[in-house]
Amino acid sequence: MRATRSVGARLPFSVSAPYLFLAPFFILFSSFLAFPILYTLYLSFHTYQGIGNATLFWIDLGPIQFELTRIAQLEYVGLQNYQRLLGDALFQNALANTTFILLVQVPLMIVLGLALALALNASWMRFKGLFRTTIALPVAANLVAYATVFLLLLQDNGLVNTVFQMLGLPTVPWLSGGTALIPGPLKSVLGTGFWPRISLVGAVTWRWTGYNMIILLAGLQSIPQQLYEAAEIDGASRWEKFRYVTLPQLRPVLLFVVVTSTIGTFRLFSEPLIISEGGAPLSATRTLVVYIYNIAFQQFQLGYASAMTVVLVGIVAVLSIVQLRIGGESDA
Repeated sequence: MRATRSVGARLPFSVSAPYLFLAPFFILFSSFLAFPILYTLYLSFHTYQGIGNATLFWIDLGPIQFELTRIAQLEYVGLQNYQRLLGDALFQNALANTTFILLVQVPLMIVLGLALALALNASWMRFKGLFRTTIALPVAANLVAYATVFLLLLQDNGLVNTVFQMLGLPTVPWLSGGTALIPGPLKSVLGTGFWPRISLVGAVTWRWTGYNMIILLAGLQSIPQQLYEAAEIDGASRWEKFRYVTLPQLRPVLLFVVVTSTIGTFRLFSEPLIISEGGAPLSATRTLVVYIYNIAFQQFQLGYASAMTVVLVGIVAVLSIVQLRIGGESDA
């Protein structure tokens, strides 16, 4: 002990040592997160006019020379990019498609995930490990690969419609965008983009249901068994135990799943892009991120794309806050 104290006493001490160890984090955070966020906000008030060539400053140390040029040539336009959003029909179409996917896919995926988690958590279920692995396996699928597989399955002459024909059922225009099988009064409302959107919902639900199931299953397994025993003593039925024990105890986990699923829906890119390039009408599968990609990297309107990105982040932030406020309230 004395030797340890004497060695420690002889070690150098510096007040700035903790900051030295924290420096790599702040450097990486500033370079790869903080700066892109702030520059995107700055860029949303400008129009992009090409790569910058003006020199900001240069350093000449003899054998070492360093010149820092302006990132881009920009023209300040104020709020014009945001005003343009109000009259952009394609942006409104992308927002409508994303909203449709959100309202259909997120509840469907959470209900399926919860049902699967309840089944795997039941005492009568056998081969739980096998089913859990099988259902969660799609999460590991490559985005491009699984979207391409769904694209092939849902062709007009694909496997799904072939099976429908064998069963004597009418075929569905999953990708072509027809109005078959849509009730007459709803044709004008749902339009020709209904089935391509449903195809996109099906693909995303197939991939992410297992992920949510794993999280919900972990939440179910953390509920104390004594609560169910007390409910049984009080004569509660299965539905009453689910309503008054399972759901309240699972509320934080459900809230997490809802928020992350909402954020994930607004980030959809690979699936709608591949399905649209495979024959689905772009007007039915265009999401906000796909439209931002088109504006930024195909038309090089980086200022307008930055404005859309800021609006997208604002929408996601508002929805997340609302969900946290509603889901985080206590019944007590």
